[in-house]
Amino acid sequence: MAIHKSVIKRQKQADKQQLINKSVKSMLKTLAKKVEQAVEAKNADVAKAAMVKAMKAYDKAASKGILHKSTASRKISRCRPELARYPSPDTSGESINRPF
Repeated sequence: MAIHKSVIKRQKQADKQQLINKSVKSMLKTLAKKVEQAVEAKNADVAKAAMVKAMKAYDKAASKGILHKSTASRKISRCRPELARYPSPDTSGESINRPF
């Protein structure tokens, strides 16, 4: 056990941050599973909404240093091909308001 006050304080901070990081990583796994389940259920709207939420969470975790930037990017890119199966809504029939 440490004797110095600074070492004791630093250990308490590290333990606290470890719990926070563990919680965030668990949340990221849950969000990824929600995307996967929505894709398997062939529910495009729910899948896209879950994907947006997951992407935002992965980017935030990377910016906070919980995940490496490359790891977050890789996890996001692995989910995207599953969503590519769903066609995007066709906007060719809509009129476009142009100022000229």
